[in-house]
Amino acid sequence: MFENPFTLFDDWYAAARESEPNDPNAMALATADAGGRPSVRMVLLKGHGADGFVFYTNRGSRKAGDLTANAQAALLFHWKSLRRQVRIEGAVTHVTDAESDAYFATRSRDSQLGAWASDQSRPLENRETFEARFAEMQARFDGADVPRPPFWGGYRVTPERLEFWQDRAHRLHERRVFTRDGAGPDGGWTKGMLYP
Repeated sequence: MFENPFTLFDDWYAAARESEPNDPNAMALATADAGGRPSVRMVLLKGHGADGFVFYTNRGSRKAGDLTANAQAALLFHWKSLRRQVRIEGAVTHVTDAESDAYFATRSRDSQLGAWASDQSRPLENRETFEARFAEMQARFDGADVPRPPFWGGYRVTPERLEFWQDRAHRLHERRVFTRDGAGPDGGWTKGMLYP
């Protein structure tokens, strides 16, 4: 029977949520700028399904600049407790404003205020400057809901390739790969294996 990569991811992710001591939704996000210079950082998965894998950030950040210049990315989940990895590669698009608004509303108030206060990825003279900006946002929104900043929102990585890596004894690892070969998020996948 053909294995759906998203069902397999759901199974592995559920196991990671049970076994990982911290942030099972942490994933490395690799981007490249217009000149091809790579950059990687950790972000948090905030939604996933057959349409892709979603994270949120300041759209003025370095990662957002990379994605504007080159709308392709790679993700890596590493669940050490399970001795598993999942690698994902694909095109990146913005999520809708409604999706970004809905997620932003679930964040803690201080995280919401921090999104307004942070000029993410820009030079910062000292910590006190950032703390003063945070205090300004506390005063600005005192007694009111904190709306999503217009420069902050979500991105969706739509997979073209997923690889599931399972550690095995003597470095005889198991690698299963799914490559998109047709249209539509629910089908069109070729499944194969790779040498470790």
